[in-house]
Amino acid sequence: MVVDLDQHLKPGKSSYVAIGLEGSANKLGVGLIRHHPGQLSLSNRAEVLANIRDTYITPPGEGFLPRDTARHHRNWVVRLIKQALDEARLGKDDIDVICFTKGPGMGAPLQSVVIAARTLSLLWDIPLVGVNHCIGHIEMGREITGAHNPVVLYVSGGNTQVIAYSKQKYRIFGETLDIAIGNCLDRFARTLEISNDPSPGYNIEQLAKKGKHFVELPYTVKGMDLSMSGILAYIDEIANTLFNKKNAKPLQNEEGKNKNKKNNLCFSLQECLFSMLVEITERAMAHVNSNEVLIVGGVGCNERLQEMMKIMVSDRNGSIFATDERFCIDNGIMIAHAGLLSYRMGDTTSLEDTVCTQQYRTDQVLVKWRDD
Repeated sequence: MVVDLDQHLKPGKSSYVAIGLEGSANKLGVGLIRHHPGQLSLSNRAEVLANIRDTYITPPGEGFLPRDTARHHRNWVVRLIKQALDEARLGKDDIDVICFTKGPGMGAPLQSVVIAARTLSLLWDIPLVGVNHCIGHIEMGREITGAHNPVVLYVSGGNTQVIAYSKQKYRIFGETLDIAIGNCLDRFARTLEISNDPSPGYNIEQLAKKGKHFVELPYTVKGMDLSMSGILAYIDEIANTLFNKKNAKPLQNEEGKNKNKKNNLCFSLQECLFSMLVEITERAMAHVNSNEVLIVGGVGCNERLQEMMKIMVSDRNGSIFATDERFCIDNGIMIAHAGLLSYRMGDTTSLEDTVCTQQYRTDQVLVKWRDD
């Protein structure tokens, strides 16, 4: 059955345009997207009109606090909206819907962005659509890569999930039992006092490329789920012993090489965590009989993760799909895209229902725009 996405096309208009506001963590994004009538396909692609982002960056060794992140978003949101409209060469009369991240995410930053969305809605008399952050990543990943019905590995600072679509829901087959993989990498970067510019995960990746010696770490896959807090505690202890204590004995491997280097610890942490992700993703592929994997979320930019996943998928004669940092890292265009899909099905969010939530699971969303 083909879903009709054009029941709510405004008279006299030949396309739909949405603006999306994203601010669930330290990235503030504003995006503008255009859909043409009909089903999205390889011959009818969504058109990215603007995709602007600004990141709140803290000093090395520090994380970002909700209060300070919210202040950053408040300071920048109007400027980014104006910049996005200028880049797209559009005005308020061209926009059909204002989309915003409803959750999950950090409470104060989410609230700062939804206030901006409400204000625009009232000033411009344009309807609102609240978007699940995770659904935004998935739908944008599908649109950019052309993946049809993949197993989705969603890896970011706040989420780690293995997902597959079934009966208008994105079903979670496995997930972290404690901290997300991006949070694990970010917190280890703080332990090592690695720069947060452009992001701690990116800088860990660069150090890991120089690593040659693997330090054995706990491997904690539990069925389809995984746990990373114990691994972080274990490698934190190693790092503190090596770098912060006087007269610390250097870690030696069996050839007697000194492993007292940050790059080897970063390499080891990546290899351990990514191996766990590959294992549960492969198990999900077998369960749903899929030969496609789509990697989304900020950690999905990591080249080593993509490489390890590609080896596994190739062994199954499958295909791997991933995007670059424009769409992997949190952005406004993914919120605009997912929100516009919902809007085209007739959904809007009343002002009274624009309350953000820090807990909003992927499988809570009814995916009306799919019926395959």
